[in-house]
Amino acid sequence: MPTLQIKTIEDLEHTRNIGIIAHIDAGKTTLTERILFYTGRSHKMGEVHEGNTIMDWMEQEQERGITITAAATTCFWKKHRINIIDTPGHVDFTVEVERSLRVLDGAIVVFDGVSGVEPQSETVWRQADKYHVPRICFINKMDRIGVDFQMSVQSIVNKLKATPICLQLPIGSEADFQGVIDLVEQQAFIWDQDETGENYSTVPIPEEYTQQAQAAREKILEKAAEADDTVMQKYLAEETISPEEIKTALRKATLSLQITPVFCGSAFKNKGVQQVISAVLDYLPGPLDLPPIEAEGLGKKKGKKLLCHTNFEHPVCTLAFKLMEDPFAGHLTYIRIYSGTLKTGVQLTNTREFKKERIQKLLKIHSKSREEVPFLKAGDIGAVLGLKWTKTGDTLCQTSHPVSLESIAFPEPVISMVIEPKSSVDQKKLIKTLEILQKEDPSCAISSDTETGQTVLMGMGELHLEVLIHRIIQDHKVQVNTGPPKVSYRETILKTAEGTGVFDKEIGGQKQFARVVLKIEPDKSMEHLVFENKFKETIQDELIAVIKKSIEDSSYAGMLMGYRLLGIKVFLLKAEYLGENEEAIRTSFKAAAAQALRNALTNSKSQLLEPIFNLEIVTPDEFLGDVMGDLNTRRAKVEGVHLQNHLQVIKAQVPLVHLVGYATELRSISQGRASFSMQMREYAPMPDKISKQVLSGENI
Repeated sequence: MPTLQIKTIEDLEHTRNIGIIAHIDAGKTTLTERILFYTGRSHKMGEVHEGNTIMDWMEQEQERGITITAAATTCFWKKHRINIIDTPGHVDFTVEVERSLRVLDGAIVVFDGVSGVEPQSETVWRQADKYHVPRICFINKMDRIGVDFQMSVQSIVNKLKATPICLQLPIGSEADFQGVIDLVEQQAFIWDQDETGENYSTVPIPEEYTQQAQAAREKILEKAAEADDTVMQKYLAEETISPEEIKTALRKATLSLQITPVFCGSAFKNKGVQQVISAVLDYLPGPLDLPPIEAEGLGKKKGKKLLCHTNFEHPVCTLAFKLMEDPFAGHLTYIRIYSGTLKTGVQLTNTREFKKERIQKLLKIHSKSREEVPFLKAGDIGAVLGLKWTKTGDTLCQTSHPVSLESIAFPEPVISMVIEPKSSVDQKKLIKTLEILQKEDPSCAISSDTETGQTVLMGMGELHLEVLIHRIIQDHKVQVNTGPPKVSYRETILKTAEGTGVFDKEIGGQKQFARVVLKIEPDKSMEHLVFENKFKETIQDELIAVIKKSIEDSSYAGMLMGYRLLGIKVFLLKAEYLGENEEAIRTSFKAAAAQALRNALTNSKSQLLEPIFNLEIVTPDEFLGDVMGDLNTRRAKVEGVHLQNHLQVIKAQVPLVHLVGYATELRSISQGRASFSMQMREYAPMPDKISKQVLSGENI
């Protein structure tokens, strides 16, 4: 395997950091396996259905045939280094997509050519929008029955509000899919009937596709002209525009998120993949193509906005985006280097903890295998071995130039189950295992039931909980008992109220006094608790921060059932204290603020909120009536039903409490022929009748 040594900053032009994102079962991992084969990174194509892929290396991934954790690798194509992260498509593991897109420069979005844009396609697209990630699209499965290339492209327009530009057209479809037309180079690629797809012929565009190709190419030229003045002049003068000029213009439009180039093929049948790899080089950005990342200055430059440039000579700045416990290598922290050169043996500062971390070993990752390297440079994605304090989203930087990058926001768990060790021997092992899982996966959470003292494991869905329990039992060898899954509700308030908290005690022979007055009111945005200081008298910012932190910590336990508070604005009306010891004053304010919030909640009226999910069901027509009838028993709000590829597609909003175990029910109703996908929509007020049932402990 050749190694591309980066010696100068210009060589970063030959580096790409990309992710592969899509709805579940669109073909992400299959595409990645083909990319690794054609680039020479692997010598055999792994198949998802056979459980032997390189990227899906976890036992659970191979058994279930889905991607659960994002896997990283590196390959080489046309003297370029391509760092790839293959991400999950299931909604329960969307956190893996979130943290991957946070550190990637570009992405390939894979669509099922039969279904077009699916629910999780929309989710990952919005995540890419959030981080301003340029994309190319790959319409996959062109060999499948019912495939519709134009429908898939149009669904990108209708559902994603994007501007797809087809740079390829398929030659044939379903069983007759033979190859693709390259509209930029004005030629066609026809694949031979060999198993690997390595051999294909470059031929003129077939005569029957000439008119269609010419119309599609005209759209490409229009977009290229809009993006580049030189191309515009040639276009208006009706002069010949070279493929290189077209690519340069389209690349500019892609990087500015004005367009999304579209390609097509069949990853499973090994057609069209090589052209997508080349498109990564032609249209997706390298580290130098993107603006410097913005960071917040610390220390002497506290509060200032600083830029971290992609430069090997600048101070080191990195972001930790994933943690993993490897049974052989130990504690791994995946990082993206934004500036500087990171070498083994140096010390960096974790600017969340303000603690020093020594870099023991630096690694390049290829799925589950590791390669030790002496350094990582700006633009690299790699891993560090043995960090003690660092968590996902933390900034590691040079101590002499402390900065803080924007962290990574993670969705909150919506479902939980009680978990307890089977024996006293498993008790200590379980505590340690849960700590490891929580570090690795910020979308899972651990809490304790205050009434029973039982440990509660929370996750993003039933599948997420199943995978976590499997890892506890199989990977960490801890025997546990579990209860049935339960929905995680939220709490809010219905009316404005005030509350006062007083801390008045003698500590160490000195009187300590603090008094806090708060006002709370409903917030229709249903965001997390919002704090605002309305106290006009002078008080140290540090003490205001203590009060705010205490209120935020207290918001994790509401008055009704101890669920987290949502949709509440908290105003600080008054804060006064007596005492001289700074630590004691902070402690006093912390206690007074927590008490003030509890009293305000008592004076208001609380209400339970339940998670509502968007549900999309695809079913044969003969089961439509039964599926709809079942939905009516689940408090579903049906938004629409339409026909797609001879199947009925139902879209509905359903409370999560009625979707627990739905996979089994739907299989039973439809004789296993219907499928569904779901994604979190919002937290909404629970009807009074249902709320009373939940509060009284009844099963819904």
